[in-house]
Amino acid sequence: MSEAAEWMEAAEAVARVAGTVALGHYRAGVRVEVKGDGTPVSVADRQAEEAARGWLEARFPQDGILGEELGLARPEARRRWLVDPIDGTRTFVRRVPLWGSLVALVEGEEVLAGAAYFPAVEELVVAAREAGCFWNGRRTRVSETARLEEAAVLATDECFGGHAGQRARWSRLAERAALVRTWGDCYGYLLVATGRAEVMVDGAMAPWDAAPLQPIIEEAGGVFSDWSGRRSAFGGSTIATNAGVAAAVRVLLVAPGK
Repeated sequence: MSEAAEWMEAAEAVARVAGTVALGHYRAGVRVEVKGDGTPVSVADRQAEEAARGWLEARFPQDGILGEELGLARPEARRRWLVDPIDGTRTFVRRVPLWGSLVALVEGEEVLAGAAYFPAVEELVVAAREAGCFWNGRRTRVSETARLEEAAVLATDECFGGHAGQRARWSRLAERAALVRTWGDCYGYLLVATGRAEVMVDGAMAPWDAAPLQPIIEEAGGVFSDWSGRRSAFGGSTIATNAGVAAAVRVLLVAPGK
């Protein structure tokens, strides 16, 4: 087995561990708290991340781990695992199945592998640098759509955290598209990677949100950047597209002067 295949296998396993724990709470229902930054969190988030960390500690004790809920372990490590146990907690607590568990393996500024598991809808996508992107075990590619007027464009929501500039640029894009949908979160990136949508955007992303998705989109043949047009895997903001509409989307979304 190649090193890339080993990284994909491990990333998939961690995502499945976290997602399986979260799925048990999803079916039973959970009480939600509000963190200091105003975002929701539940016992499901914490227990899913604890399970993922336990799996990693047993198999990669030398690696660092950065998780959304439990912080950073071994910051000096050459490699580190990024874990978002439930991406789309607001979706999760409303019993909408489009949430996922995200995992990335990072070395320096390079993402070696990423996985996204959607246990409520039984979908998983995993990728590694120069090794391809796989959806439920089969190679997957972005769509070949080349015109925005034929494209499906997605966002987690249309508020963009109250950022008026992003909302205005999103509106220009949405006006050109054939189909506009929200309820995005990480599920929107899955749809782009598997050719079921052409564009997915988010105005604000943490490293554990963005890093798993970069190799998934790029290894499926897509383009992944922030809203400044820079190839970036560590948060801030994201634009994920197929190759055919990438240039047109960035003309509409990237702020002048960036």
